[in-house]
Amino acid sequence: MAFVHKFLNGTYILRKCPKPSVASCPFWGTRFADYCSNSLQKPVAAPGKASSQRKSGGNLEGHQQREVALDITSPGDKPEVIFDKAIKEEIKDHFRRLKNDIVNHWVGPEGHSLHEVLMEQAKVVWQFRGKEDLDKWIVTSDKTIGGRSEVFLKMAKNNQSALLYGTLSSEAPQDGESGRSGYCAMVSKIPRGPFERKRSYDWSQFNTLYLRVRGDGRPWMVNIREDTDIIQRKDQMYSYFMFTRGGPYWQEVKIPFSKFFFSNQGRIRDAQYQLLLDRISSVGFTLADKVDGPFFLEIDFIGVFTDPAHTEEFAYENSPELNPRLFK
Repeated sequence: MAFVHKFLNGTYILRKCPKPSVASCPFWGTRFADYCSNSLQKPVAAPGKASSQRKSGGNLEGHQQREVALDITSPGDKPEVIFDKAIKEEIKDHFRRLKNDIVNHWVGPEGHSLHEVLMEQAKVVWQFRGKEDLDKWIVTSDKTIGGRSEVFLKMAKNNQSALLYGTLSSEAPQDGESGRSGYCAMVSKIPRGPFERKRSYDWSQFNTLYLRVRGDGRPWMVNIREDTDIIQRKDQMYSYFMFTRGGPYWQEVKIPFSKFFFSNQGRIRDAQYQLLLDRISSVGFTLADKVDGPFFLEIDFIGVFTDPAHTEEFAYENSPELNPRLFK
């Protein structure tokens, strides 16, 4: 009887143990966690069998309940594996997106034929009409290195544009390492495909970046990053200036892709390379004019279009393609 009492106590303690989490030990996986939770559950008797036990049990009812508590499964019984509903929905969503990618590859992006896409003259890539559009962007400032600049992003009053605002401070952080500070930036998130694969934008049939903005008269830097998997590092980008006029009126900014210059860690490189328009990963805006104080930039949309009057392919002659003798 003492042995049975100890065995029952051990079963009760195991039943109270929490289900092992995948985050605490990723090597077990969800199958082992579900197996542990299912194997420690008390078996439920069938209705007919339970009624027969009540009729024939008599004084042995308590003893039979203790035997049922001994959760002993035979080796041939296979535990039922239960996947979490959220995991199922996530897998279904990834396969749905994969199906859309395959259909778009053969039919055309967003249901349009390939002929219509190739003949397209203008395209809106980002527009701001709700909170879900703001979630596609990231704001950052020199606070990451100990600075005091602040930047925020929200929808404007009419919910038809995005408002980027904050305070710029060029005071260097007191860490003994950084000698310069004072920047705020807004960067688009890298698009992701099914199963979190990195994707890129293909703007090879366009030649101009098109923006509709309203600012406070400060100069901004427009940055474009290429896919950095093979040919570039994360701190290399292509940049060009955008000058806002200030005042209540909107302005349309058109920047040819041939004007963007190659830079590394904020410094213009001697060797200039042409922007690969079929491998665009993100677009961003940076303010670093060394003028302390508040700022704002309101953005209606960001797009690309084809300007038939612009025939220039590359604006800088010190490139390996236009002047290979400089790079021998």
